[in-house]
Formats: sequence, C-alpha cells, structure tokens
Amino acid sequence: METKKIMWMIKKDLLELWRHKPRLIAIILFPIIAIVFFGYGMGGSLENIPIVIVEQSHGQVTNQTVAAIKNMSLYDVKEVTSDPEQAKEMVNSGTVKAAIILPPDYDNLESRQAPTVVLYVDSSDQLATQAIVPATQTLFARISGEIGVQKMQVESQTGPIIQNGSSKTLQSIINAINFEVDKIYGDVKYMDFLIPGILAMTVMFACMGGMGRSIAGERETGELARLFMTPTSIATVVGGKIISKLITETGRALILLIVAIVLFGVTIKGSMLLTLLLLVLTALCFVGFGIMISARAETQEDYMQMIMPFQLPMMFVSGVFYPIETMPWFFQKLAYVFPLTYANNALRAVILRGAGITEIWSDIIILIIFTLIFFTLGVIRFNRDI
Repeated sequence: METKKIMWMIKKDLLELWRHKPRLIAIILFPIIAIVFFGYGMGGSLENIPIVIVEQSHGQVTNQTVAAIKNMSLYDVKEVTSDPEQAKEMVNSGTVKAAIILPPDYDNLESRQAPTVVLYVDSSDQLATQAIVPATQTLFARISGEIGVQKMQVESQTGPIIQNGSSKTLQSIINAINFEVDKIYGDVKYMDFLIPGILAMTVMFACMGGMGRSIAGERETGELARLFMTPTSIATVVGGKIISKLITETGRALILLIVAIVLFGVTIKGSMLLTLLLLVLTALCFVGFGIMISARAETQEDYMQMIMPFQLPMMFVSGVFYPIETMPWFFQKLAYVFPLTYANNALRAVILRGAGITEIWSDIIILIIFTLIFFTLGVIRFNRDI
C-alpha cells in the first residue's frame, strides 16, 4: 500500500513538472549551461588583445619588429599608424588596450643613443595590463639583443663609435633599446577592476530575483488577482513595482559602493552623479527583464528556473571577473548580446578612467534600448496573462 502511495506521489510530481514546460526546460538546460560557462567563462590565457602600433621609422628593423608583434597571439593589431597622438587617442577612447610607439630613430643602427620604445597602456584593465607589459618587455629585450649584435657587426666594419672621448662599451651596444611603460591610469589593483562589475552584477541579481517575488510570487498566492479585482490598472501596478524596486536596489548598490570605498580604498575618478545614474539605469533595465519573464511565470519557482539560464551566462561572460578577451571567441561575441556587458563597460569607464557621458553614450543608448524592449515585451505579455 505504501509503495503505491509513493509511486502515486512520484507520478504526481512528474506530471506537475511536465505541465510547467518552462521549469522543465530550465532544469534540463541549467546543468549544461553551468558546466560550459564555468569551464570557459572564468578566464583563460589572454589572447587577441587589441593594440595599435606607431611606426615612425622605416627599415628592416622596424619591419621585423612589426612582424614579430603581429605574430604574437597575445596581440590583435588593429592598426599601424605613424601618428602617436592618434594611437594614444585610440587607447584613451577604449578602442584598443595599448599602443606600442616606435621612435623615429628606431632603425638607426649607428645612433649614439639607444632609441626609446614607449608602451602606452590602458591600465584600467588590470588583467590585460598584467599580460601586455611583461610580454612586451620580453619581446623588446630580445629585439634589443638582436640589434646589439647588428651594431657590433657595424662597429667591427667601421671602427668604434667615439662617445664622450671614449669607445662605446659592450654593455651600451647590447642595450640597444630603451623601454618605457606609460600607464595612463596609474597602477590599478584587481579590486579596482572588480568593484564596477560586482556593482552591476549585484543590481542584476537583486532586480531579477526581486521581480520574481513581487509579481510571480503574488500571482501564485492570488494577491495579484485580488489586486486586479479593484479599480487598479496594469500601468499602476507595474509602475509601483518599478519605482519601489529602483529605490531598493539603487540604495543597495550605493551601500556596496560606499563599503568598497571605505574598506578597499576604491577611488571614483569620474562623476559620482553619473555613477549613480548608471546604477539606476542598470536597475531599470533588469527590472524590465524581470517583468518580461515574470509576466508568463505561473509560480515563483517557475520564474527562478526561467531566469537561471540567463543569469549564469551574464555573470561569467560579461566581464565581471575577467576581461572578455580571456574567453573563447564565441563567448566574446555572445557577451555583447547581454545588457550586463554594457553596464560593466560604462561603470568601469567612469569609476576607473574618469570618463564622462560623451565617452560612454553608446553603452547608455544600448542599455536604454534593452530597457525599452524588456518593458514593451513585459507589458504585452502581462496584458495577455492577466
């Protein structure tokens, strides 16, 4: 008898799961998504970091150097230019992570002074900087040794080059290139890199989770149905949910920001007001996402299962913990499908680089577009569901 009861309970639960197709699909997809994104989304070896080369001289040494840089998998050379200011502007605007600036006397093997190569690097991306600087130093140390050998060959043919009344020393010949690193935002700690992403991710989780309790949970308990039996419009209900959630989650993000400043010494180089506006826009975007999903969820459990396949990919491929460049190319492309990527980019630009609204307008526009799409779909689905 007890066995029959157990079998009946199992059949009942399985039939209930079968009737809730979104929950069933999420249960099947979640472990697959989890293992894939844990495996590939937590950062690997940095490759294809976008850079620009400044070529101010022409000759065999310059050509060999440019070829050596292009052959390294670490770099993705976006452009070779002769204008240092153009290259620096590309770094400042975030188009590339670094500029390798070869000086005008780079090909002059008979020069009495070693040419100085400058690495102009966007240090706001702390992990990319950690990869670029030592790799570039190693590259030019090797090139310097090769040029040193060529200079020794030139000296053996033309005689010693006199400098300050004495022959050049062997050491001055071997050290044929000076190398300088210009970190435009100073030394940035990993915590500085992490905080903007954590802020955006916290807002995402809180807003999406909160809308499940607020709408799907109230639908499950019947509160929403009772509310609509009164003379209350859908716009009033949704508007109230949005405003209350915005106040709560913006306050939560502000507390997290203050804690980061006090405990970890994080400095906001840009406008505090712009930072708060970005947090509000991020919260509004993910509240919209929550409304869109919860409009069709019959229960709170259904809702939580439905948002998991979205939350996990956004957390790992949107650049919260590691630069997007560390991920396989497919995930790099996928990252720009998610609104969290644009929230991270904008917050990092303001907090780490001191960017103004004119420098992050494209991220803001995309977040606004996502927000409008989510709310539009949410209202349409909501109307059909009630």
